[in-house]
Amino acid sequence: MTHTVEAQLAYLVPTAGRAAQLVYPPTSAHKTVGLAQVHHPRLVADCRGLVPPATLDVAGFELLQAPSSVADFYDDAAVRRDYYPEVAALLRRVLGVVEVVVFDHNQRSAVRAQRGQPGVRTPVDAAHIDYTPRSGPRRAQEILAAAGCPSYAGHRLALINVWRPIIGPVQDVPLAVCDARTTQPTDFVATEIHHFGEDDLEHPQHSGEIYSVQYNPAHRWYYAHDMQPSEVLLLKNWDSVTDGRASYAPHTGFRNPAAPAGARPRESIEARTLVVYP
Repeated sequence: MTHTVEAQLAYLVPTAGRAAQLVYPPTSAHKTVGLAQVHHPRLVADCRGLVPPATLDVAGFELLQAPSSVADFYDDAAVRRDYYPEVAALLRRVLGVVEVVVFDHNQRSAVRAQRGQPGVRTPVDAAHIDYTPRSGPRRAQEILAAAGCPSYAGHRLALINVWRPIIGPVQDVPLAVCDARTTQPTDFVATEIHHFGEDDLEHPQHSGEIYSVQYNPAHRWYYAHDMQPSEVLLLKNWDSVTDGRASYAPHTGFRNPAAPAGARPRESIEARTLVVYP
């Protein structure tokens, strides 16, 4: 049985030069200054049906079975204490890397974010990549320095997200990922993004540079149908090698037209990691 759906995916409008976005908390009187977007109908296929399966270095993403012992993914202390080591062990085993730094995580739930639960964000409805060729290496060295690691000069480095449902199956707003082989460098626009906190709406808590994605009819999009909390999607956002292996996986949340009535709103956690290859 096929689980391919036709969904409206949000792309950046055709843009010359750079773009910028200001992100405010959902409970703030300030409205997020978003990017001008255009929605395109796209087929989003179930990646479970891919033969051979998608892999991180070929397509930029990979679906894995990875049960977790963590009981409450909204308990930040437990996530850092128990989940970070699980993620590090998983990536060491699957990728054969010599170092893993789990440096951050985001919980996403539209309902909890609207209630003002600290630290919880809404799902992102915009095709993007978390880093650019400029911000990726800079962020990698910041992470290594903060963790007390050497610079690993000469080693291959990569920034990888580990995306997991908190509650399953995910039906309401699944995560769509684009096969890196179907993208072109001209699809991407460097975008400054500034995140503001509840306590200071004038000065950003942190800023960075991401890639926003412009429409390309060649893009092939995938999701994991009815994804469960025992599964994770690995998403590559930057790779220091440029030898033909995938450097990134554009991704976005999307409204699933096939979601059953009353489907529970999506809740997910993404652990953000830096890995060092031998």
